[in-house]
Amino acid sequence: MSYLPIIELNIIDSTNNYAMQLIDADKALPGMTIVAQSQTEGKGQRGKSWVDTPGESLLMSVVTAPGRPITDQFVFNSSVAVSIANVLQKLDNNWDVHIKWPNDIIINDKKAGGILIENILRGSRWGHSVIGLGLNIKQEKFPPDLPYATSLKIASGRDFDVTAVRDALRESIITTTSNPLIALDMKEYNQLLFKRGKKQRFSNAGGKWDATILSTLANGTLEVQLEDGTIVYYQHGQVLWDWA
Repeated sequence: MSYLPIIELNIIDSTNNYAMQLIDADKALPGMTIVAQSQTEGKGQRGKSWVDTPGESLLMSVVTAPGRPITDQFVFNSSVAVSIANVLQKLDNNWDVHIKWPNDIIINDKKAGGILIENILRGSRWGHSVIGLGLNIKQEKFPPDLPYATSLKIASGRDFDVTAVRDALRESIITTTSNPLIALDMKEYNQLLFKRGKKQRFSNAGGKWDATILSTLANGTLEVQLEDGTIVYYQHGQVLWDWA
């Protein structure tokens, strides 16, 4: 399969920012990919930063043109997360790969990467999506304040070539997002949903509580069951996920 060239950078504020600038300048085409050795302002969900070690992480953004209704945004996002999880699972059959709601990649119960998808809407038209992926590959240890982080190296004890992992993930993302015949539904996402059917501790300004994770809906809402049996729904950012 032939793709547009990859733009490779040593250091950039954010590969997503770079991709967005290309779109704003009308210079981006579907499949265009930006990768960097390091980011100074890597983006995470809801304004959080993504910390990387130069040369040890995959830092990549892929430009796509979904060509779908705006209401499909989260289902589209979920299909991307599934495509990434499936590639990683094939790298090591001993891994237990899941997706933590909404877009974190989990290997063996620890976070190996995160996905940030930024959508560009032109009125009622969904013009582009920039799919940003940060994936820990070669790290052998993390700071004490990141006890639930992992890398492909830690999870397997083996070295992985960053470029080879990049190419496999890029091909999967482009194939998934460019084929209009690929069905978008939540079935595979929910099959991979981290801690589905298990209790998880959540918190907000009012305190902490446990709830059993049931599923994620097509609009991105997380469905859980409280200890008294009540079914409730959380929007991303409404509650915090407590690892401890």
